[in-house]
Amino acid sequence: MTTAIILAGGLGTRLRSAVPDLPKPMAHIQGKPFLVYLMDYWIRQGVSQFILSVGYQRKVIMDYFGENYRDIPITYVIEEEPLGTGGGLLLASMNLNEPFLVLNGDTFFEVDLTLLLQFHAEQKSDWTFSLFHTNEVGRYMGMDLAADGRIINFKSGTSQPSRLANGGVYLLNPLVLRKASFVNGSKLSLEDDMLPSLVDAGSVFYGLESTGRFIDIGIPDDYFRAGDILSHYGV
Repeated sequence: MTTAIILAGGLGTRLRSAVPDLPKPMAHIQGKPFLVYLMDYWIRQGVSQFILSVGYQRKVIMDYFGENYRDIPITYVIEEEPLGTGGGLLLASMNLNEPFLVLNGDTFFEVDLTLLLQFHAEQKSDWTFSLFHTNEVGRYMGMDLAADGRIINFKSGTSQPSRLANGGVYLLNPLVLRKASFVNGSKLSLEDDMLPSLVDAGSVFYGLESTGRFIDIGIPDDYFRAGDILSHYGV
């Protein structure tokens, strides 16, 4: 069984001008919520359970999907106050005991789950990042890798025009989140709070480059491009 946590609790302020009345994961693309495309893809990859971390306008998401989608059970974890990406992840993962996926609710990235699971196990990784190649300066966290895929630098390259970057698809061992003294219910940024603390605690991180299509609908320009990418994929 593979469980996927989807971080879907953000306010989506950067997209508000294009999608003023919906939570970002429910932004419509060719007549369907973005979250439908995301869940359809990962069901085909073998995900057998979803946990959705929801907050802002959560009723829209919960009413649309209910307790299952395409016979896949859905559990909701509610952020009564915005907890950030790290806080939402911590809350959603508290009862998990097996490796699990984490997905951003505003990012679609084609990643082969079988390859990701195999790489994660072979490297004995605590946390494996799916990476994509980008020429966009400043927007995505750059990463430096050793020859075996171990991540040796999280922040470098964000000003470089060509680099490997964080694609927002992660595979975690649940024990990794217990290596630092995070308090459940705290507001935490995954990038700025959680990852540095886990590095200091000796966690082992690996990155695996994927060449599949990638789209982040967090800003209007990319949101308007998403239809072309998702329709080409054919979900």
